[in-house]
Amino acid sequence: MGMNPPLVVNVLVFIALLLLLAQTPRKQLWHKLFRRKTSYYRPWSLAKKVLIGLIIGTFFGLALQLVYGADNPILKESMSWFNIVGSGYVQLLQMIVMPLVFVSILNAIAKLQDASSLGKISLFTITTLLFTTLIAALVGVLVTNLFALTAAGLVPGTEETAQLSVITHHYMNRVADLTAPQLILSFIPKNPFADLTASSPTSVISLVIFATFLGIAALELLKSDREKGQRVLVAIDTLQVWVMKLVRLVMRLTPYGVLALMTKIVSGSNIHDIIKLGGFVVASYVGLGIMFIVHALLLSLSGVNPFRFFRKVWPVLTFAFTSRSSAASIPLSVEVQTRRLGISQSIASFAASFGASIGQNGCAGLYPAMLAVMVAPTVGINPLDPTWILTLLAVVTISSVGVAGVGGGATFAALIVLPALGLPVTLVALLISIEPLIDMGRTALNVNGSMIAGTITSQLMKQTDKSIMDSEDDVTLSSH
Repeated sequence: MGMNPPLVVNVLVFIALLLLLAQTPRKQLWHKLFRRKTSYYRPWSLAKKVLIGLIIGTFFGLALQLVYGADNPILKESMSWFNIVGSGYVQLLQMIVMPLVFVSILNAIAKLQDASSLGKISLFTITTLLFTTLIAALVGVLVTNLFALTAAGLVPGTEETAQLSVITHHYMNRVADLTAPQLILSFIPKNPFADLTASSPTSVISLVIFATFLGIAALELLKSDREKGQRVLVAIDTLQVWVMKLVRLVMRLTPYGVLALMTKIVSGSNIHDIIKLGGFVVASYVGLGIMFIVHALLLSLSGVNPFRFFRKVWPVLTFAFTSRSSAASIPLSVEVQTRRLGISQSIASFAASFGASIGQNGCAGLYPAMLAVMVAPTVGINPLDPTWILTLLAVVTISSVGVAGVGGGATFAALIVLPALGLPVTLVALLISIEPLIDMGRTALNVNGSMIAGTITSQLMKQTDKSIMDSEDDVTLSSH
């Protein structure tokens, strides 16, 4: 570490802030101060702690930015220490994603009395995801035209162009060259153990398919050999409970992860880049805002109070916003859907797993559509031409099936959509500098889209536990 005094001070302040966040009001002190009966005392809920972590991280990041400036080596070294908490937390969540998806789907199938509801769940979930992605693409087209954004006159610098070639090389080798039949084939698992290691972009879907087959096999076993079948079902159930305990253990760390992630984002933001491409940032967030309103309308139509929904899911949205990882948000999403929205484990697991790979509203819908509209005029296409817009919507919706829940999924989506429409991908390079800033909002929208899909599916199948959905209190996700 080298005894660098400012660095030591930064790290000590960071540790102090984490400890401060860990201090929920203590009972004894509470009693002395307020002379209240025990029944009034309530520990802080996870949601409250996440919010406080978000606020502390923002102010600490601003302070560091003001003291050092965004590119200061001391700040960068401090970040590498803070990252132990921020990136460490995201890695812990990534650690539980695959076991959780696998066990949840397995358990969901094993609990199904008939396989027909499985088809319905998948159909409703995927339809909702693709439908909302289609709307998101349309919103992207409208917002970009409304703000009159165009790529004309924007010239990427050498640094960005270099970054683009690295990115295109990285992604093109993976999926962009696949034809539709090859893409569908890539979903079918051939080595489930490799998929457990998330070896390919479509691992999550492959794992869902593997778990589905394994679950159906368990049901078949139950028919042919009741005793062994029962034993397998009990084992699956036990495994599920065990993995959920693991999820809750990691979830308790959310406020500290959010504090560290937020500090990193705020202290490292380059104000000049943001101002230079400010129009795009503003337009993106207007588009994201409109999509959240669309989600609220869809919830209302399905008979769910949108305000209550957003109040219950917002710790998940906060995490998605700061971590920028749809896949890492799967455990939190499943937990909130089952514990706070009253959605069955099977629907929640399907929605969260599919939602991290198929039809991401922000990354695969809104963003590629916005870029396409910006680039179109530079190659002589009228971005308001109805047939071109319809083609764009179709391409975006179909390609959103293949955009995996990898970090930078939006860049990846743009690299599929733009060439498919015969457009150059240079604009992607320009936006690399402000990418993280917009990606935060996009990821929150992706994750919200998957929870919406779960909620709507649950409502359509009349499986929502109304008592949990309508309950006002916040205890179910408390940090204890």
